[in-house]
Amino acid sequence: MSSQPSAPPALGASGSLDAPAFDRRRAWLVTALIVTFMIVNFADKSVLGLAADPIMAELDISHSAYGLISSAYSILFSLSGLVVGFCSARISSRVLLFVMCLVWGLAQLPVLIVAAVPTLVAGRILLGAAEGPATPISMHALYKWFPVGRRGLPSALQISGAALGTLIAAPVVTWLITRFGWRSAFAALAVMSLTWSVVWWFAGHDGPYDRPPVRVRAEAGRPARVPYRRVLLCGTVLGSVTSAFGASWAMALSQAWLPSYLRNELTMDPGTVAAVLSSVSAFSFVLLLALSPLVDLMTRRGVSLRLSSGVPQGLAVGCAGVAMAVFPFAGSLPVRLGLITVAFGAHSIAFPLHYMTAAAVVPASQRGALFGVVAATGTLPGLLAPSLTGRLLDTAPSASAGYAQSFALAAAVMVVCGAVAACCIRPARDAARLGAPQAR
Repeated sequence: MSSQPSAPPALGASGSLDAPAFDRRRAWLVTALIVTFMIVNFADKSVLGLAADPIMAELDISHSAYGLISSAYSILFSLSGLVVGFCSARISSRVLLFVMCLVWGLAQLPVLIVAAVPTLVAGRILLGAAEGPATPISMHALYKWFPVGRRGLPSALQISGAALGTLIAAPVVTWLITRFGWRSAFAALAVMSLTWSVVWWFAGHDGPYDRPPVRVRAEAGRPARVPYRRVLLCGTVLGSVTSAFGASWAMALSQAWLPSYLRNELTMDPGTVAAVLSSVSAFSFVLLLALSPLVDLMTRRGVSLRLSSGVPQGLAVGCAGVAMAVFPFAGSLPVRLGLITVAFGAHSIAFPLHYMTAAAVVPASQRGALFGVVAATGTLPGLLAPSLTGRLLDTAPSASAGYAQSFALAAAVMVVCGAVAACCIRPARDAARLGAPQAR
């Protein structure tokens, strides 16, 4: 009996011999759900800042007390991101995201029962614990549906959920607060979170790109796992964490104090404040959508991740820091608003890029845990920036001086972080040193 030569194995979307086929329809359905997940996430996160003035007035609390309430959100944020990141290797992303969003809804309820500082603190701690893993785990879930070379746009869309969350939440939540009181905003966000959880449970699934190819696993000298100590101490991961740290400092200030600054220092009414916040978010959204196709194109054409993703994230954080230092002293209101837009919007492109560079030096099976570590350390400013700003406002000679000191501190942090990221992120070099399997 004659034998015929077997057909060559088909190449998958990632170019690997045994890579699964790219399911475009399901991948983009999951992307849409995850973008919605991030919109709800940032709407939940920003509601306290939007309601800051009426809450401080009704409960008669100081700037320092409000800053501590805002910082309470971050008490368990980093720890939960770290723990759940390691759990992601054993627990389905579908289950993790469902539980997270379910808890978000529950976290909004205590303040509806008793409006007091303890219930505000309890709700923010619970919300922070549930939202700490949100970005890394949803990004990990997204990467399971897209191979290398197709991740730029979905990553940018996932992060753009933050911009869209603020873009949509600022006017809607402000309208609810003005029309029905600040409690109504918390109630509406609880309903949104619970609704998304139900939809995700029936429509969300894990994708196929979560294991190294069989050919790579079997290849001699190419370990399927790399010791976390070596991964965490490599320049690319340290640089990625640093860029996230600088960007997160600006984001924490934006969520906790920018609405109050616009209202009290620039004497804007609530509607104008909402419009400015929406403009900043729209700027971030446009940047993210403009950058992502370029990153994907450069990756597919063989441009190094250092040039396509490492240097840009460092420059973005550094430029935002320079604008942060300058805008309090701008004399013209339009110039000041333009600088505010850059200071609180330009850093946003660091968020999808720092995940891409970190993922390039670790096996896919360890990616969720690494994302949890990166998120846990990179988002520590959420614990520091709001409370430090509240302290500066209460101790400075005037509120204007306190805000200027806070923004100057943020600028210094961001410029240093941007420079470190641009210099240290070298994915090709570090992946070769670690001997990690090629990312998929």
